[in-house]
Amino acid sequence: MTSAARRARPESLPRASDRGTCGDVLQHAFSADTLRDRVAIVTGASQGIGRAIALELAKVGADVVACSRRQSGVDAVAGEVRALGRCALGVACDVGDAAQVDEVVARTHAEFGRIDLLVNNAGYRIRARLEDLPRDEWDAMLRTNLTGVFLFSQAVGRVMIRQHSGKIVNVTSVAGRSGSRGMAAYAAAKAGVTALTQSLGAEWAKYGITVNAVAPGPTETEGVLEVWKTPAMIAQASREVPLQRLARPEEIAWAVIFVASDAADFMTGETLYVSGGPRVANRED
Repeated sequence: MTSAARRARPESLPRASDRGTCGDVLQHAFSADTLRDRVAIVTGASQGIGRAIALELAKVGADVVACSRRQSGVDAVAGEVRALGRCALGVACDVGDAAQVDEVVARTHAEFGRIDLLVNNAGYRIRARLEDLPRDEWDAMLRTNLTGVFLFSQAVGRVMIRQHSGKIVNVTSVAGRSGSRGMAAYAAAKAGVTALTQSLGAEWAKYGITVNAVAPGPTETEGVLEVWKTPAMIAQASREVPLQRLARPEEIAWAVIFVASDAADFMTGETLYVSGGPRVANRED
């Protein structure tokens, strides 16, 4: 590992109970050693769910390579990871560009000597009726949400196959199961990631690699605010969730940590839904 990536590590990190917020109770299941010294690549890490995943991974002991299109964004997240006592790299990357993906994987392996975890979180979506959706937007959503998962999984998978170990976690969406009005291309891409997760889970099990997915429901992120542009739209989205609220990014990150941990070693090809409850047609209100 180079001196640029190396940082001092504290003996222990704060527990959720130390922060005194009841909303962090789920983190009691994890300790600072849950993923101690494991090397993780997180795509789409500059904001929202990806940033939360990068920081929560650091809190449970992982070193993090944060990837996103914006160098300034991943530099900021890498700094936050280092402040938690872990090693970090911030690397600008377009997940749909095979050469850039290969460069991230090669650099990570050169810096750390291995890759233990890949979190395919990068995503792109717009809201538009399908009859009005430009072809270039369809292509962009498939490129980021599906092709990017293929490219990163393939490049990291080759490393993990040589290691005979590793975990891949794909962040999908409830839209990949139920569809979504106004986001058909996004939903179709996420459904493709679910099928890819199942296929790779079966194909790479013989190498000691697990491949699973975490599917969030509506979550409080910058991306959601871009799609639901008004308070009324956000309120309506919350009312459609049985638990009557949107998820916090940290709640999705905790599910990723579980799937990436030793506790999920007998789990592969599966999708874990973190959605606030299923949507049903026969509402009582």
